[in-house]
Amino acid sequence: MPDIQPNLSSTLQTARKARRISQLELSLRIGISQRHLSFVESDRVQPSRELLLMWLDELNAPLALCNVALQQAGFAPRYSSRELGDAVLAPALDAVGRLLRAHDPLPAMVLDARWNVLQLNCGARWLVSTLMPWAVNLPAHNSQHQPLNLLDAMLHPEGLLLNMTNLAETAPALLAHLRDDASVTPEISARVELLAQKIQQHLGKKPLAQWPRKMVPVLTTRFATAHGELAFFSMLSTYGTPQDITLASLRVEHFSLLTI
Repeated sequence: MPDIQPNLSSTLQTARKARRISQLELSLRIGISQRHLSFVESDRVQPSRELLLMWLDELNAPLALCNVALQQAGFAPRYSSRELGDAVLAPALDAVGRLLRAHDPLPAMVLDARWNVLQLNCGARWLVSTLMPWAVNLPAHNSQHQPLNLLDAMLHPEGLLLNMTNLAETAPALLAHLRDDASVTPEISARVELLAQKIQQHLGKKPLAQWPRKMVPVLTTRFATAHGELAFFSMLSTYGTPQDITLASLRVEHFSLLTI
């Protein structure tokens, strides 16, 4: 059976629901009637390019999704999508590299939208070798080899979940984050749901709690290691106003050590 490609109406509905915004709220934000918004989402009215860009901006839609929606509406894409090795991106990638080195000896890594690990500093390599010795030979972003994928690392029998001591506490937040990512990067959806099943198997009969949106801003992840328990909280850095899809998809995850 052939895959059913989404059209503009389904793309806009999915983007709005991923942000948990009602039609009424979005219509008030962008200054149109709820009726008009409903007609666009039901494919009864074609939006102008200006309205569509304002709509997507209000939803904080990823640049790749903006291009998709524009093309579905019959407009030219707005954003470029260069390869990581493109000379135009070199200054930005150099800045990321300096940021990683400045965070040493604490771990920091660069991830793309599919959760591939593109770059690591020395602290991150040490952490990976400690938690997953089988994955110590990680390629850099310009390697011809397949980079480590953190979703695969969590699904691996000897992966990140194995020694996580507070999985029940961190899993709801992790899955909420991953499902938000999957709503705009559908190719990771299957692995995200496999991971949800794997986490439930780890927890046994204990139900996986729903992740409330308003919680403390810092969540600690704890691991049992040969060096004793390691506890980290992490922060994500992204480019604030990128105009390139590849650059917009990059994020730097910084880990801060709480206890040893």
